[in-house]
Amino acid sequence: MSGLRITSCGPTLSIQDMGRPGYLEQGLSISGVADQLALYEAGALLSHNEPQAAIEMAGIGGAFKAETDMTIALTGASMKASIDSTQVGWNATHFLSKGSDLKIGGVQNGVYGYLSFRAGISTKPFLGSRSAHLRGGIGKALQAGELIPLGQDNANTAGIGLNSDKRFCGGVIRIVPSVQSALFSQQEQRRFANTVFIRSSRGNRMGVAFDFEGDGFAAEGQLSILSEIIAVGDIQMTGDGRPFVLLPECQTTGGYPRIGTVIPADLPKLVQTAPGKKVTFQMITLPKALDAQKTFEDDIKRLSEMAFPLLRDPSTINDLLSYQLISGAISATADSKES
Repeated sequence: MSGLRITSCGPTLSIQDMGRPGYLEQGLSISGVADQLALYEAGALLSHNEPQAAIEMAGIGGAFKAETDMTIALTGASMKASIDSTQVGWNATHFLSKGSDLKIGGVQNGVYGYLSFRAGISTKPFLGSRSAHLRGGIGKALQAGELIPLGQDNANTAGIGLNSDKRFCGGVIRIVPSVQSALFSQQEQRRFANTVFIRSSRGNRMGVAFDFEGDGFAAEGQLSILSEIIAVGDIQMTGDGRPFVLLPECQTTGGYPRIGTVIPADLPKLVQTAPGKKVTFQMITLPKALDAQKTFEDDIKRLSEMAFPLLRDPSTINDLLSYQLISGAISATADSKES
């Protein structure tokens, strides 16, 4: 078996794909990547028909050694990366020849970075997914010494890039009403909409907290709320009245009042908002949310059209011989009129 060997890494690396939908009634949340858009970007760069499992890196990456030739993509939150000590760009594909060393440092912008493979990760799926669900006891965090098994890589798609999306600096997050929004008075809802929140350092794959100045937000009769089903994107108001946005490994039921739910199209921006960055929550109607989702899905379909070849210095290309440098040839002695 060959693949990518982890020589050192931070504590937050795990294999993630699009998750396990359909198991909420059994008490298992969807899990999967925090930033689904990053997998679609990797798919466009690597010519995948569907999103494939990747290594998710929260905050910091690691050091890796290729035990076979492979093409990789780096997407999501940008991190400093190098191949055999030569710095390489983010949001792009690169070729790793057997024996090459890949190093990925700390995050430069955003929260979650992703390392994807043209050949795909070939770990055994569980309930239809390769995702680790750390809080659910499925899989585990990756550790130094592990080998990430890969499939067969029959194509070299290195040297392809995408322009970086602008989802890493916070900003306006659109939400729709929750089943409990009406428990918050109109005054509380207006105050929530007009409040600038700061992404807290308190957060993980279960959810993320937001800080702000002023009194906490309270719902009417919140102490009598029964636990019921909750979902990714729900904004719970914890006991101190501060918002906590649920992420892929959230629990499946909860009793904290929910003032709204982040629309799926804005979840990538929400999860990639780094600690200290500011956001505001904008309540929109369901029809507008559906329009936003359609635009989001249409943009995903166009990602492959937006990919472009990178301009690279031939002296730094370690797989130069794999490139088609000449697409045709002519003869200096041939008659130009000959067919």
